[in-house]
Amino acid sequence: MEGYIDCHCHLADSQFDQDLTEIITQARDANVRGIIVVPEFYNQFEKVLGICNRYRGFLFPCLGIHPVQKSEDSGERSAIPSDLLDAVPFIESHINEIVGVGEVGLDFTPFYTKEEGSKNLQRIVFKEQMEMAKKHDLPLNVHSRSAGRPAIREMIENGIQKAVLHAYCGNANSAMQGARAGYYFSIPPCISRSEQKQNLVKALPMDRILLETDSPALGPEKQVRNVPANIRISCEWIAQIKGMSCEDVMKITSENALKAFPKMYDFLNTGINKYADPI
Repeated sequence: MEGYIDCHCHLADSQFDQDLTEIITQARDANVRGIIVVPEFYNQFEKVLGICNRYRGFLFPCLGIHPVQKSEDSGERSAIPSDLLDAVPFIESHINEIVGVGEVGLDFTPFYTKEEGSKNLQRIVFKEQMEMAKKHDLPLNVHSRSAGRPAIREMIENGIQKAVLHAYCGNANSAMQGARAGYYFSIPPCISRSEQKQNLVKALPMDRILLETDSPALGPEKQVRNVPANIRISCEWIAQIKGMSCEDVMKITSENALKAFPKMYDFLNTGINKYADPI
């Protein structure tokens, strides 16, 4: 396949409110063929679907509840089961429009898990969304910061066969356990400044590697807004590490993306999201 696929991007983030059309144009000009858009919070669900409908055939939505949520005092906290009360029915009602369930997972960063029992509550939230993904035969788009090994273990124990671990921050040994289970790993442009991501790519076989940007985060420069056009940086670093051409990395990772998110296949071939309502 000719062109990149960005497997994890937050285009519903407020940082793109003023120039989304320009960002989309830049991505197309950079030979991006498709972008998977994920939310973090329930109040972003409608926005994700709206922009994906606006750019149907180019943007493809996932829906899910992130393991870190906003608290009433505008801070952040671990996800709790009540966060799913509105989210799950909404996802179920739009199940034919989405290509995956995400961004979901675990985040065991000490700041978010200082409350007793918070890790177990995150596991409950994650498991319910895993069950929904299995029910509808959809892949998971997974966050696993400071929880790489536990996230992989939870997925294997719960019979998950289709998953993408985005921006995986665990070690190569735990990643290989996920690779053996058939999971994919998407690599962001911050690989240019991350020895851990470089070592991850060295260890993983090419048939388990995808590209992502996680825009507006995880760009090549800290504290600078990341954009989907930067996906070529991920590709270039993977090519360098693997001793391959950028063209081959682009082709393989895009073919992998269509295997990881099979509902994208018809969308990309037709240029139309056949699951979305007509404009």
